[in-house]
Amino acid sequence: MAAHTLKHNGYTVQLIDKGRSVGGRLATRRIGNNGIADHGAQFFSVRTETLQGYVDEWLEKDLIYVWGTGWSDGSIKRTASDGYPRYVVKGGMNQLAKHLAVGLDVIVDARITSIELDEKNWILVDQEGEVYQGRALLMTPPAPQSLELLDSSAIQLEDNDRLELSKIQFGPCICGIHEIDGEVELPEPGAIQNFEKDVYWIADNHAKGISDTVIVTTHADTKFSRQHYDESDELIIPELEAALQPYLKNGATITTTQVKRWRYSIPYITYPKEHLMAEKLPNLVFAGDAFGGRGRIEGAFKSGISAGKALADALG
Repeated sequence: MAAHTLKHNGYTVQLIDKGRSVGGRLATRRIGNNGIADHGAQFFSVRTETLQGYVDEWLEKDLIYVWGTGWSDGSIKRTASDGYPRYVVKGGMNQLAKHLAVGLDVIVDARITSIELDEKNWILVDQEGEVYQGRALLMTPPAPQSLELLDSSAIQLEDNDRLELSKIQFGPCICGIHEIDGEVELPEPGAIQNFEKDVYWIADNHAKGISDTVIVTTHADTKFSRQHYDESDELIIPELEAALQPYLKNGATITTTQVKRWRYSIPYITYPKEHLMAEKLPNLVFAGDAFGGRGRIEGAFKSGISAGKALADALG
């Protein structure tokens, strides 16, 4: 969204992503021949007019649809609604990132290893030695990763900027992707969310409407994930499968389980403003879902727009 904002203001923008695809935690994985699982962000909601305008457009384009308006905690079959639609993306959440990337200059599979600043430009080098230059630099990795990269590159932030970024804290998440032979029985519309449980999220991607086969996603909470993050898959899988087991219909079995680890999953200490502009270093901005105090897809969306506008003003 920052790139679109800058491009709209007449600037040339390059996006450099270390992942194999755009999207980060807007992550979707293919399982077998016809299975699809969202294993990062599971849905998004809208609380502001800024995002609602785009959502209306995406609904019209048939890119997204409403999955439900709330979740059961698993103790009852009826799902309580809070009135806010939970939107999901046709083909999986990653399709939204790919849609937003259309028309942008995106380089994937490029991990930046060093950053320099000369009199005019920010100069970045990736793991293959490719060099990228620009008048401005926007950093959207989780704040701990941005600080680590700046430190290793000997880029000195002002003390206050460093303090504010170092306050941002993320919780990890261990995710299970389970292929099911048979059916599962989860409360409508096909998911439970119970923050009292170690495995707090269980969702059927088939009921969600993105998978032809029954693929279930489980998410463990921050405490469990932090305690078990470095353990082997063999030790973690039984815990995830045990949480899922009560929701298998008679005769259904878990045929495969994959484990995915998100080290920076949930921002639980956020920066109150939607971006941070470095005080002394020229045209350096930080943004992401940990900015603006929301910690949601909507927060990342608005942070990108805010950062793009700030850079356009600074460059102008």
